[in-house]
Amino acid sequence: MQASTPLLPEAVRRFAAWCAVLLLGAGVVYVGIRLVAEFRTAVVPVLLALLGTALLGPLHRRLVKAGVHRSVAAGLTCVAVVAVVGGAVYIVVAALIDTGDEIVASLKEAARGVSEHFGAAGTSLDDLASNARELLGKFGGTAASGVISGVSVVGESIAMAVLALLLVFFFLRDSDKAAGTLRSLSPRGSADTLEAMARRALRAVEGFMRGTTFIALIDALCITVGLLVLDVPGAAGLGALVFVGAYIPYLGAFISGALAVLVALADRGFVIALWVLGVVLAVQVLEGHVLQPMIQSRTVQMHPALVMVTITAGASVAGVLGMLLAVPLTAAAFGIVQELRTRYGDQEPSSAQEP
Repeated sequence: MQASTPLLPEAVRRFAAWCAVLLLGAGVVYVGIRLVAEFRTAVVPVLLALLGTALLGPLHRRLVKAGVHRSVAAGLTCVAVVAVVGGAVYIVVAALIDTGDEIVASLKEAARGVSEHFGAAGTSLDDLASNARELLGKFGGTAASGVISGVSVVGESIAMAVLALLLVFFFLRDSDKAAGTLRSLSPRGSADTLEAMARRALRAVEGFMRGTTFIALIDALCITVGLLVLDVPGAAGLGALVFVGAYIPYLGAFISGALAVLVALADRGFVIALWVLGVVLAVQVLEGHVLQPMIQSRTVQMHPALVMVTITAGASVAGVLGMLLAVPLTAAAFGIVQELRTRYGDQEPSSAQEP
């Protein structure tokens, strides 16, 4: 009896199967993103707490090894976080308050210079700076509504930050019970695999957060010293912005560096701005060719193109917060994929050789 001929060639059937898998995966990801967006006030603090736990875990473990009780060690770690973050915010705000008028005056002077060289186009910039009060009065209603919405956003952000800090405390205190809890919730026969995947993902995020923090500290110190030497106003605040921006790879450094150059251009002129640009580029070259390969060589490595696409996707989903979370979450996903390849990648050739 002659065998029936397949309706579609083998290549077409494989292509259709891959399309079905991709569509199914995209649907699951889309539904997951929608659920996260719907419950963002609960999900975002959990994600931030996981990042904080990954960053502060080594400090907590050292305190525990030194004989400090787990709860006390977790509390001290959280207090240290509040002190560091509060200090950074204080430096930025104090720098803006101390030099804000000077920077605004410098920008206005730069607008006058543009008006002298370029005529009407520059004059419009000068008029815009001179008539700021008139513009604010004209659009007062819109500004008032914006302030109200901004206050609600600030209140929500503060609530999520407090919840994230409390979750960091509990995650650090009960981190020794995490593996047992995961194993108890795992389906039969998959406890070892799930624990290994979780540990690999946590190591990837820990490595990324530690390496990024160390690199951000070096970048901020180098740029702050350069700005102080060049006598650029707000050097401490700009350095703090560089430190915070370093947690968004590539894009954060570009924005904070561009802001430093603009401030130098407005206050010190074109020559000093070029020197600041040289300092920023030198620090970025140091980071890209020395610090990144040396510090993060043991963590999950991602191509810069993939990092940029990941940051863009995170920004389109959740704005600045998505940009902050995109890369460490992708690093965790890469760690899980590596663990799965380590466990099951070597089994395919042996199974294919069986008769």
